[in-house]
Amino acid sequence: MLGDKSQIKLLKQGSEEAFTYLYKQHWKQVYNFSRLYLNNHSTAEEVVQDVFVKLWESREFIHEDENFDGLLFIITRNLVFNRNRDEVNQDFYKMTIVSAMEESNNSVEEEIEANDLRKYIDHLIEELPPKRREIFNLSRREHKSYKEIALVMNISEKTVENQISEALKFLKKNVFLMTVFMS
Repeated sequence: MLGDKSQIKLLKQGSEEAFTYLYKQHWKQVYNFSRLYLNNHSTAEEVVQDVFVKLWESREFIHEDENFDGLLFIITRNLVFNRNRDEVNQDFYKMTIVSAMEESNNSVEEEIEANDLRKYIDHLIEELPPKRREIFNLSRREHKSYKEIALVMNISEKTVENQISEALKFLKKNVFLMTVFMS
């Protein structure tokens, strides 16, 4: 029987026998490495299959003088990490769907209350003095920084900070009063 180097040369030429030889010689080390990072036996077996499929597909780029075990290690590592990343993304996606479904089960009553509160807050903002209302809208609705607002309105950042603070106090006080009277 020929060694790995000779088998790699034959593999590069498309020899299925050489591929089978390399598979039989190295599948266990690929499997054992996969199991270090994967909890599931069948998932590790899938990774082994994927590693050798990738090896077959890229056989013409393999150099028989390079470390074959190192090549298998790199392919295995990449496939294991990709699989773990995909599982994490899939779990995150599932959790997001469940969370969205739970949130969408809110009663119509809660949606009406939230809409009413939004309208009430908009009404309160309209009651602010004109300059304070403009500063507040630039900050909260147009997402401008205090520095940007100060430049646009030709005032100091401290004035912007004070006006926002006063607007928030007014809104909090009136929203609190509304919730007290509605309870």
